[in-house]
Amino acid sequence: MSDDRARRPAGAPRTTAVQRVLDAHAEQLRATRGRALRVLDLGGGTGGTAVPLAVAGHELTVVDPSPDALFSLRRRAVEQGVEQRVRALQGDADTVGALVGPEAAFDLVCLHGTLEVVDDPGAAVGAAAALLAPDATLSLVVAQRLHAVLSNALAGRLERARAVLERPDGRWGEEDPVPRRFDEPAVVALVQEHGLTPVHVQGVRVFADLVPSALLDSEADRAALLALEEAAAQAEEHRLLGSLGSALHVLARRG
Repeated sequence: MSDDRARRPAGAPRTTAVQRVLDAHAEQLRATRGRALRVLDLGGGTGGTAVPLAVAGHELTVVDPSPDALFSLRRRAVEQGVEQRVRALQGDADTVGALVGPEAAFDLVCLHGTLEVVDDPGAAVGAAAALLAPDATLSLVVAQRLHAVLSNALAGRLERARAVLERPDGRWGEEDPVPRRFDEPAVVALVQEHGLTPVHVQGVRVFADLVPSALLDSEADRAALLALEEAAAQAEEHRLLGSLGSALHVLARRG
């Protein structure tokens, strides 16, 4: 991972919908294994994903290139009383294998908001897949292209919307804070190339990033938006909605 891409872009996807699915899946894996999970959060930053899993009793290893992010992770872990279950290592997808050791095998590996910033997404997925134990799971969250097309168009930034739609990297230009966006078929193909089978594919934040905050000035409004998001996530007959989410969450198993 090059230095200029070491930091996660602002607005990287981290949502309650993702955490809820991840928590439920972790509990299923724990029930199957009869023990707490060994979890690797690659590019885990300040611990927004890792610390809740540690609070649930799992053993976490967080690898991130930013020392500042890892400092915040350690502080958050101490505040939650789980510092003994969280190991922080400075590194990236290129060095993770050496950092965790050749015998490491994790029950769950998270790559959330990371493929956008690495130089080679395929290599990053390969590095993560290589660290999965048998019947383990990769959790992948990436920014989606079509949401950026729609949000720019609705804001009247039509040239940007067209650029996001047409450019291979899904960016509207060199000033775009997101280095790369993805489409669902490409992400599914990427995990399959590395021997993984998708078991959950869900677009998240379909509406939340489109509705102006000025229209959400009451708890009732915010509850209605959350209910709409959950309905969209569960609407199998309207899978197009998932492609419009600002992020895509994929769980893929190693057989």
